[in-house]
Amino acid sequence: MKQLAGLVSAALLTILLLFSTASTAQSILGRNVSFVVNRQQLDQVLEILSNKANFYFSYNSNIIKGDSLVTLTVYNKTVKQVMEQLFPNGYEYRESGNYIILRKTPIKIPAVTSRTETEEKYYFISGYILDDQTGETIPHASIYEKSQLASAMSDGQGYFKLKLKSRYSRASLTVSKDLYLDTTIAVQPKYNQQMSIAIMPVEVSDKTITITPYTFEVPDSIVVAVRKADSTHWIYTYRKADSAMVDKTNIGRWFLSTWQKVQAINMKKFFTVRPYQLSLLPGLSTNGPLNSQVINNVSLNVWGGYSGGVNGVELGGWFNIDNKDVRWVQFAGWFNVVGGRMTGVQLAGIHNTVMDSVNGVQGSGISNHVRRNFTGAQLGGIYNHVGGRLNGVQAGGIGNYTNSGTTGAQVGGIFNVNSRSFNGAQIAGVVNANFKNMRGAQVAGLLNVNLGEVKGAQIASIINYTKKLSGVQIGLINIADTSDGYSIGLVNIIFKGYHKLALYGNEEFPFNAAFKTGNSKLYSILLAGVEPTKDEKAYTFGYGLGHERKFNRKLALNIEATTQHVYLGSWDYLNLLTRLEAHVHLKLAKWFSIYAGPSVSLYYSDQETKFTGYKQNIRSLDKGKNLAVWSGFTVGMHLF
Repeated sequence: MKQLAGLVSAALLTILLLFSTASTAQSILGRNVSFVVNRQQLDQVLEILSNKANFYFSYNSNIIKGDSLVTLTVYNKTVKQVMEQLFPNGYEYRESGNYIILRKTPIKIPAVTSRTETEEKYYFISGYILDDQTGETIPHASIYEKSQLASAMSDGQGYFKLKLKSRYSRASLTVSKDLYLDTTIAVQPKYNQQMSIAIMPVEVSDKTITITPYTFEVPDSIVVAVRKADSTHWIYTYRKADSAMVDKTNIGRWFLSTWQKVQAINMKKFFTVRPYQLSLLPGLSTNGPLNSQVINNVSLNVWGGYSGGVNGVELGGWFNIDNKDVRWVQFAGWFNVVGGRMTGVQLAGIHNTVMDSVNGVQGSGISNHVRRNFTGAQLGGIYNHVGGRLNGVQAGGIGNYTNSGTTGAQVGGIFNVNSRSFNGAQIAGVVNANFKNMRGAQVAGLLNVNLGEVKGAQIASIINYTKKLSGVQIGLINIADTSDGYSIGLVNIIFKGYHKLALYGNEEFPFNAAFKTGNSKLYSILLAGVEPTKDEKAYTFGYGLGHERKFNRKLALNIEATTQHVYLGSWDYLNLLTRLEAHVHLKLAKWFSIYAGPSVSLYYSDQETKFTGYKQNIRSLDKGKNLAVWSGFTVGMHLF
């Protein structure tokens, strides 16, 4: 019995697996559905069908009237049968994965409508370019013969006329149009011919509607339906605009004609190679009007040229414009524009633009722009910009800007800006700005700003600022949020660091005040004091540096060195007091501590006259030396 039960269980399991496999393998069009609709809109009926059979619809709203009313009773019918009822004629539907793509049946057009043999050196192909879904003519489509580099463009009514050479034994026409599949047909040489060519949309643009089994919403992304070579399957992707095109630059808008811009968009997949070319202006080339699709080894442009790319040398009297990559050498009197990458040396009298990356040297009289990464040296008479990461040197007469970080150096006459992390040196006549971490040195005539951490040095004549200091700051005013390094300047402000107001007295000046800022490693001291005795007054002010060594939470040792000017009734004399002090600090409360300790003082004075109400000197000077040295003490308290 147990064996029989086991066999029955195995058989049932096998049947279930076979049923599950068969259900899974069943095509969408073969799935059975049942529903009833009465005067409902067609798009809602498609939603019901999508939900019932659990698949996705995709179609162009231009070819279906979604608001037309449908009355339909379906009982255990296949999706295909329902589709045949909804769309009896003029439509086709294909499966791809869990999608059904609904489109109109392509129109059937006889390609050649007339043909006449000619004995001339040239023959002409003319006719119309049509949309195979709608039958409408397509304006501004590019028609070209690859081997002859001959091209034409359809006019506003879709009409074209192309001139070909009779000496070629073979010829084929390729039709390219943005948002359409490239279509190539063979033509018979030495015959004047009229023909109509139908091309298929590669995507159904922003009018695409996708119906899912769960919702009836237009997706944010645009669905692109592309037919595979065998025409039996469809694959899906998302439209990605080609944003790195030279015709979108300001120079491209100015120097390229509308015809050339449209041709570049239509023919972005077609490029060929030739050893050399000579141009007078864009469109007037030994390669003909298709020079923008030709990659040359040597490219010479008398005034200016528009090429597909260069793999060698390109020289332009005024300018060079290239659709794709340029390698090795490019010189222009005015400017260079490269739609792809630049490898080698690029020099222009005014400006260089590269829409991808550069590996080499870029130099211009005014400015350089690279959209992505740069490796090498970028030299601009006024300004340089790198949209990606800089690995090398950027030197601009006025300034430099890098978007995605730098490893190397920025040298600007006025400013340097780096948007991300920096490893190297920023050197500017006025200001440096770095928006992330800095490892290296910032040197500026006026101001350095770093919004991350500095591991290295900030040196400015006026102000240094960083969010976190793990190196050294040298400037008149040094500012940091936090610091593990050293700030050396007249005023050092660490927002989350060492801040003390000291009130103290010593053997010479009974009343003194000092403001101490920085961190425990190194803090700056601004100080002032007074001896108020009548007829023996003296005033002092100065600057110093200090270091604190903590033994525990309450006890610390501070070493301080200060230099002060002593005013004794006149500014015409130099009275300089230098002190080295050691203090033992005892913390009595959170914001209060007391301290005391010994000191050694060195005093220099060249004042020989006593002024009314003031001391002549604070100490007796060594005869003939204007110096005095003594030991003393300091006693005081810290607030904050």
